[in-house]
Amino acid sequence: MIRINGISLPLDYNDNQLKQYAAKALRINVNSVISASLYKRSIDARDKRNIHFSAALDVHISGNEMKAAAKSSKANVTEEYNYIIPASKKLNKPPVIIGFGPCGLFAGLILAKAGQEPVIIERGRDVDSRTRDVSSFWKTGILDTSSNVQFGEGGAGTFSDGKLNTGTKDKRIRKILEEFVSHGAPKDILYLSKPHIGTDKLKETVKNIRNEIIRYGGKVLFETTLTDIICKNNNIKAVEIKNNNGYSRIETDNVILAIGHSARDTFQMLLNKGIKMEQKAFSMGVRIEQLQEKINHQQYGDFFRNRRLPAADYKLAVHLKNGRGVYTFCMCPGGSVVAAASENGRLVTNGMSEYARDLKNANSAVLVNVTPEDFRSQDILAGVELQRAVEAKAFECGGGGYKAPVQRVGDFLRKTPSKALGEVIPTYKPGYQLTDIGLCLPEYITDSLREGLIQMNNRLKGFADYDAVLTAVESRSSSPVRILRGENMQSVSVTGLYPCGEGAGYAGGIMSAAVDGIKAAEEILLRSDK
Repeated sequence: MIRINGISLPLDYNDNQLKQYAAKALRINVNSVISASLYKRSIDARDKRNIHFSAALDVHISGNEMKAAAKSSKANVTEEYNYIIPASKKLNKPPVIIGFGPCGLFAGLILAKAGQEPVIIERGRDVDSRTRDVSSFWKTGILDTSSNVQFGEGGAGTFSDGKLNTGTKDKRIRKILEEFVSHGAPKDILYLSKPHIGTDKLKETVKNIRNEIIRYGGKVLFETTLTDIICKNNNIKAVEIKNNNGYSRIETDNVILAIGHSARDTFQMLLNKGIKMEQKAFSMGVRIEQLQEKINHQQYGDFFRNRRLPAADYKLAVHLKNGRGVYTFCMCPGGSVVAAASENGRLVTNGMSEYARDLKNANSAVLVNVTPEDFRSQDILAGVELQRAVEAKAFECGGGGYKAPVQRVGDFLRKTPSKALGEVIPTYKPGYQLTDIGLCLPEYITDSLREGLIQMNNRLKGFADYDAVLTAVESRSSSPVRILRGENMQSVSVTGLYPCGEGAGYAGGIMSAAVDGIKAAEEILLRSDK
């Protein structure tokens, strides 16, 4: 197979023309091209007068043209990717996976396909029940602390934009994308440079993967919480769990901790057990909303209404004189800001988009880096307590009932409480309270946000318009702790314990968490074969 890079495609191209573009790039006759398909496609909007797609094509050509094709500076001979599950012996005891977000999902899938019959523990509910619980929370403001945006099948990413782009270069990414597609995700995620599934399609995809794990002999226990890990001579022997039937034990030699960044009670239990952990930097800030049409216009110029172009996104980062960084995170084109709390009396926001990304507002987190020096404590869980304190203040500033504190950007920059909205209407449910969001954030964060917003607006005009809306707070972008592990991915404290994914401090998003889960599963399989 030949992979051709740097192909320019007009916005109105169609797939039937790909052979022609491939032949032109390779300088061969189009009849010699057997097939041509997209490997990658991105939008080149650097010249607003000539917005087009930049693509890489995978082509098969007749043998007598291979030498000519291989000489092209744009082409490389490549093999099709094929993931192979490591060979393994059947484990004496089933591996146990704690958490059913992307990390646990893919660890479970690999172990199940390897014939190891994993047992997966998830404190939340299945995705259908969870969706009903979350919808009820957004409507009534009544929180279910065990089934919400943070806890349940699919993890926090289930109620997000379903972003699948990542800075991780791991080859397993292709495997993850292919599994998503084979279980119902849109096929375009295989070639888009910034793929996303959307929360609407991700839910069904996650459920289909769960059903395949079960078909291969795995078990998924919903509404079941890890309460203890049982060790002997620093080796895992069992886990204690609790569900509606009370407490019970599962004997096991291998436990994958895929607990997510909001499993605060589990962090405490692990700390009490002597599992080595450390404080970790994370970020906090707010959600910003602008009119999506304005973002489209800024990014695409006169092409902003072209139907072949998706809702425009942005990614901004600035470094301030005070040494802090301010950056956008989890940008959701054509989406909404959602209530993402998991504890009573504490308010958290997140962003969400469906696959179509066709709502009126764009939204993104605007975050300020927070370091262990800001915790002002040597307590390993001091970052968790900082998050909790900010979330409690946000709940109070919103007036209770999980209404969120909201402020226009212009008022925030002027340090004036908002009394009215402009052209941007907040999308957050179950409601909002116009106020001064500075009341619920530390001064070092609000000062950094003000400077950062101004600098970002210089880079993307309209980003910080007066009428853009800030909703507080965004506090769960990543874990505030890291559970220490060695090169074999096992805890430095206990053999057979595999801390991985976002909660353990080793990932940041759906793809990197899924990769970490696969790697942990591979380590268990390789260990079984020794």
